[in-house]
Amino acid sequence: MNAVQQPRRSAPAPAAVLYALATAVMVLDRDCRIELVNAAAEQLLGASAGFLTERDLSELIPEDSPLIALVRQVLAQGNSVAEYGLRLAGPKIGARYLDVEVAPLADDKGARVVVSLVERSMARRMDRQLSQGRTARSVAGMAAVLAHEIKNPLSGIRGAAQLLEHSVSDPDRELTQLICSETDRIRGLVDRMEVFSDDRPLQRDQVNIHDVLQQVHRLAVSGFARHVRFKEHYDPSLPSVFGNRDQLLQVFLNLVKNAAEAVPRRNGEIVLSTRFRHGIRISVSGSRDRLQLPIVVTVGDNGPGIPEDLRQVIFEPFVTTKANGTGLGLSLVAKIIEDHGGVVEVESKPRRTVFSMLLPVHPRIGGEAGAPS
Repeated sequence: MNAVQQPRRSAPAPAAVLYALATAVMVLDRDCRIELVNAAAEQLLGASAGFLTERDLSELIPEDSPLIALVRQVLAQGNSVAEYGLRLAGPKIGARYLDVEVAPLADDKGARVVVSLVERSMARRMDRQLSQGRTARSVAGMAAVLAHEIKNPLSGIRGAAQLLEHSVSDPDRELTQLICSETDRIRGLVDRMEVFSDDRPLQRDQVNIHDVLQQVHRLAVSGFARHVRFKEHYDPSLPSVFGNRDQLLQVFLNLVKNAAEAVPRRNGEIVLSTRFRHGIRISVSGSRDRLQLPIVVTVGDNGPGIPEDLRQVIFEPFVTTKANGTGLGLSLVAKIIEDHGGVVEVESKPRRTVFSMLLPVHPRIGGEAGAPS
């Protein structure tokens, strides 16, 4: 008996596929006029398709832009070209660094080209997240070794110094006390590092991120940040974060404390903000689920900025700009955010440093909102 043949589904319309792509795509004619843009290109260029269509590309970006030069090269030669890290600037889009590919439209006799634009910040974000994950794991291994190989001998050294203290002269007693205080300092450092080797499953639940930030604000202004002016720009409609409240409190306390120490004594300013946007999907550590990261929380300050040579390694252990810093605070921030399946980004220049955390919404809330899981 012949199997019943299922009716064949019709292929989706190419325009629908193009519009759904996360990559910004434009189709330009031989005169560099825009014939077609998708939704991602609308967002990148800061204008609607109705505004962009039939408009000359040089109306959006300067005539001498390298992007226009690439388009004209492809129109003239008929070969695809790609350029990575190309700077694109314009009044509506600001200045961005993009990966650009320009290709002639197939079967069109060179009359049109397709331009795809991928913002470099997303690629860097993924690279940094992987790097931060490796950093957290390496610190975890180091912490486990230190706890075993250093803490036990330290206890013996301290005990011996205490015994000697009762049988030595007063000048030598100062030395035994110095030994005790230094062993306590080293033990405290090892204790802080042991946080990285805690491999217990992260207990997550619904967390109101604004409650966390308000508590951080209260702690800051009553203690280490009395001299700082705070500004808050919150989206009150944000759904709950899928996270651990105590650990997120630690993250934002660390960041706000760093910011408070960086800003000037006069006119120092810290800006806390939240917003919602559709983010990348990423696997959560210890889970088979893939979560969206639509909740963005930022901590900004008007301090001198992070030195350029430290920006790429700022989340690595023992990297610090403070004279008496341990260099573990931002490593801990990276570990906690990575444990949440999130991403932490930093942008810095003089008088403007911003740490951005992309965090997952609770799966139940995300499902109700139609977010894929």
